[in-house]
Amino acid sequence: MRKIILATTIAAAMGMFVVGTILTAEEDVTQLTSENPQIDYQGFLKQVQEVAKVREKRRISEDEFLRMMDDPETVVLDARSKRMYDLLHVKGAVHISLPDMTAEDLAKLIPEKDTQVVIYCNNNFKNEPMAFAPKAPVASLNLNTYNTLYSYGYRNIYELKPLLDRHNTKIPFGGTSAEKAK
Repeated sequence: MRKIILATTIAAAMGMFVVGTILTAEEDVTQLTSENPQIDYQGFLKQVQEVAKVREKRRISEDEFLRMMDDPETVVLDARSKRMYDLLHVKGAVHISLPDMTAEDLAKLIPEKDTQVVIYCNNNFKNEPMAFAPKAPVASLNLNTYNTLYSYGYRNIYELKPLLDRHNTKIPFGGTSAEKAK
């Protein structure tokens, strides 16, 4: 029975005949996601296009990042795992792991949706393969973090743009790895 359901799902995903009907790609996605109202792939695709227009204007240089992180009203957010955050993070950054982001947890961490939030991820730092192991460019944590924050109504989001050498950047770090290096 599982094989039949899986084959039907795969056939549906490929736009093939399903119960004698050919589905368009849009109908196919709608049919596959309509069975769970808590998953909205069409909404996700629409939002990604919307976020792309905003995000590109909000990517900042190292100097701008440093200036923003000195502002006491700005939240520097690290969405990596707790283990990697504890190992090494931008000094002063607050932590919430991306998989743990909910409206409630974000509201505790960033109560005002117009708060300036600055994000960074593994793919912003090189030469630190343990704490900042590079991800595939299309799987960069910044992309998912930006979209997730936007999903929850945060609009004042900025993202560190360049790839910086962890050992030559002006950005200060905290965590157990930074303490050992002193």
